[in-house]
Amino acid sequence: MKRKKLTSLIVRCILYALVALFLFWSIRNHYYDYIFTNSSTFLLLVRQHISLVLVSSLLAIVIAVPMGILITRKSFRRAEWVVSNTVNFGQTIPSLAVLALMISILGIGFKTAVFALFIYSLLPIYRNTVAGIDSIDENLLDAAKGMGMTRVQILLKIELPNAAYSILAGVRTAIVLNIGTAALAYVVGGGGLGVWIFTGIQLFDNGYLISGAIPVTLLAVGVDFGLRVLESKMISKGIKATVES
Repeated sequence: MKRKKLTSLIVRCILYALVALFLFWSIRNHYYDYIFTNSSTFLLLVRQHISLVLVSSLLAIVIAVPMGILITRKSFRRAEWVVSNTVNFGQTIPSLAVLALMISILGIGFKTAVFALFIYSLLPIYRNTVAGIDSIDENLLDAAKGMGMTRVQILLKIELPNAAYSILAGVRTAIVLNIGTAALAYVVGGGGLGVWIFTGIQLFDNGYLISGAIPVTLLAVGVDFGLRVLESKMISKGIKATVES
């Protein structure tokens, strides 16, 4: 367990170091001049990017968590194979293909990008919700039943608190994936920092490219770090130690 934690810490430190070096390199080459000279446009693109991630992630949480809870009930277990493969299908398809499919249904714009991101982020949250609830010791559930607790009480007081670590990990994964994938919203006219990234690619202009890519990277790393801190505050050490072991 200590080796696993140490490896995870080393990987995160290397990632943060690479991001810091990339940031230093971009500043040294004055790639951030585009941000300062077009600050109003940059702030608009950042707001659009954050809106895409927030709306799609919230929709995914609202749908995937209850779905995962429902599938773990005995009366719905038979539908697990169908639901799991349906949710998995959304991430099996390449993100550009999902966007293309959504264009044919919803047209071009913000809602198309949000719906595509929503489909793409369902799997991590759903899978971690099911895995977290399924990993709970049966003896613990039997003890709760023996104390006279109802199914709702067992769910709220036993299953969800013990599965929270896994569920939050799935939410974190989905949000971080969404931050990167949201750059593709430019393809369907959804806005976001992908506008500058793809403009830089089309014009062979590193200034536009880096000015869009670096904020997306920093946003993803920052959100990942923030959600890890939130996990450590919300999850008790006992539950966390049990899950990690």
